[in-house]
Amino acid sequence: MIYSLHGKLIVKEMGFVVVECAGVGYGCRTSYNTVAALGSVGSEVTLYTHLAVREDAVELFGFATSQELSCFRLIISVSGIGPKAATSILSDMTPEKFAYLVVSGDSKAFTKTKGIGAKTAQRLVLELKDKISSEAASAGAGSAIDDIPIPGEASNAADALAALMALGYSQTEAAPYIRKQDQSLSTQELIAGALRLMNSGK
Repeated sequence: MIYSLHGKLIVKEMGFVVVECAGVGYGCRTSYNTVAALGSVGSEVTLYTHLAVREDAVELFGFATSQELSCFRLIISVSGIGPKAATSILSDMTPEKFAYLVVSGDSKAFTKTKGIGAKTAQRLVLELKDKISSEAASAGAGSAIDDIPIPGEASNAADALAALMALGYSQTEAAPYIRKQDQSLSTQELIAGALRLMNSGK
């Protein structure tokens, strides 16, 4: 399995890049968001990858962050959704927005992506909302939320933690950054705020 690539960016197109590693150029399908996040051709880049093997093709998909890769893998775990559709979804939204839409049950938002119909969008939310909830519960997300002082309803914080865990963050990593914020914020604001705090190292 190819976990990641680090090397020189030699081709940069919409939805496709090539990274040269030790003289070998690896072509990767990717999202528009990853293409936008990468530097110019000739710069050093790192991509987190997924190798998709089918009867008629072998394709490498690469993403600028491990969170986007985790999100991609969540999407293709849904029956009837392949790598191409998953990449299209991640071209239209960030991983944190995707996680927010899933935990909030907003299937209609996914139909804005080309190739995603109403039934597919509903299945996406249904399967992943249950999966995120069960993964968060098995990892002890409930106990982490219990440690967060929240007046009244704690569902926004719980949903934010579940979403961040679905993106590949551990409970230990994510919970403190949710706890630092105003607990009256919406789920999406808590997710975005936690990611900002993580990236700033505060």
